[in-house]
Amino acid sequence: MTTLTGVETAIRLVYLVAAVGFVLGLHFMRSPATARRGNTLSWIGMALAVAVTPFYLTSVPGTSLDIKPIVWIVIGIGSAVGAAGGLFSARLVKMTDMPQLVSVFNAVGGGAAALVAVVEFMRMFGDSGDMRLDFSIPVGLDILIGSVTFTGSLIAAGKLQGWVSGNPIIFPGARVLAGISAAAGIGGVAWLAVAPGWLPFIVLTVGALAFGVLLVLPIGGADMPVVVSLLNAFTGLAVAMAGFVVENPILIIAGALVGASGSILTKLMADAMNRSILAIMVGGFGTTDSGGGAIAAGGGSTRLVSADDVAVMLAYADKVIIVPGYGLAAAQAQREAGDLGKLLEEHGKTVYYAIHPVAGRMPGHMNVLLAEADVPYEMLKEMDEVNGDFDTCDVALVVGANDVTNPAARRSGNPISGMPILNVDHAKSIVVIKRSLGFGYAGLDNELYTNPKTGMFLADAKKGLTALITGVKEYL
Repeated sequence: MTTLTGVETAIRLVYLVAAVGFVLGLHFMRSPATARRGNTLSWIGMALAVAVTPFYLTSVPGTSLDIKPIVWIVIGIGSAVGAAGGLFSARLVKMTDMPQLVSVFNAVGGGAAALVAVVEFMRMFGDSGDMRLDFSIPVGLDILIGSVTFTGSLIAAGKLQGWVSGNPIIFPGARVLAGISAAAGIGGVAWLAVAPGWLPFIVLTVGALAFGVLLVLPIGGADMPVVVSLLNAFTGLAVAMAGFVVENPILIIAGALVGASGSILTKLMADAMNRSILAIMVGGFGTTDSGGGAIAAGGGSTRLVSADDVAVMLAYADKVIIVPGYGLAAAQAQREAGDLGKLLEEHGKTVYYAIHPVAGRMPGHMNVLLAEADVPYEMLKEMDEVNGDFDTCDVALVVGANDVTNPAARRSGNPISGMPILNVDHAKSIVVIKRSLGFGYAGLDNELYTNPKTGMFLADAKKGLTALITGVKEYL
């Protein structure tokens, strides 16, 4: 039985406290009302884990005294660079760009975990020319999952940023190449486990990197929120594997939590679109939010309204439901949406904000935006909670949302068939604020726009909401 030194005991206790912080932080992040507290607990736990890591590394038996200062210097520099990058991102990156930032973070996490395995493989195999099975398996899995996450997340970030087309990119032989790269990655893990060597290592690494690219390219922009969530789960699994490789318990715990929570979120997102995760990964749908006019299936025409028309409707309504979409986020109009809701509520009107699970381009995107604008949490209603309220709603105000309000989802034979939507068309009156009559990510005409109850207020979300606030104040 190994006896722990005082330093080792203290390190394990700090790791335990950090792990508890991760678990509690994740628990509090379930609700917007407690999410900030959860975020605080999580970063405190991570800060503790990082702070104690130099002590962990320098307490390993046999560590040379000459190496210990280098450990402190390297970790100090790495922590400073990482903290500066995180602070820069948090302060300067717009909320609308947060999805692609998360994708980049996924890439960094997966790539870093894979590099841990690469370094350990080179150290172990280079020293002895052989590896234990209980070491080679986690090394192989770490390289596989981390490499797929790295390249896949970079492609996802490129699609979200517009550097890579948001349309599904499929070229002749793409499926075959994806199958070959997947087989090379998985086969490379098995080969590395039974016969460690440089050739299986290269086959595994190249196959995994290629598969990450070929996995995400055929997926359209409409499915990117699910892809980002899935790759986040992959990052967690890669970190957990890295924990097994270097025998660090805090990495295993943190990675397992991220992997499990990311997997659950991915399943919930796929369910919200009424599609299987496999169907999404095999090849999605999607275009960009531009292009043609909105003449829905079956014909019909749109009815244009002015800011004054909408202001009158809102002033005389008793119940208003505001439906935010990516157009609101892109225009940075969350504060205007919050101010309009507060104005209406101050005059005795019932106001809700209806949040679809895949509104925006990242899970929870709309909740964070509206919370940032000080919208009370009790006014934020998820789809299942708010859908019944549209039947008694006087005005449904749709701000930059498209596919999640399209009644075509209730019919078969189109790209969004079966996807649960917000029942906006059940409201007594409907107003849609949108820059143009263009398509959403699914590339499909929105039948809501030609509904006789719908008035189209063509304007930038920020300018349109500002005009409505001014008009409502006059009538109230």
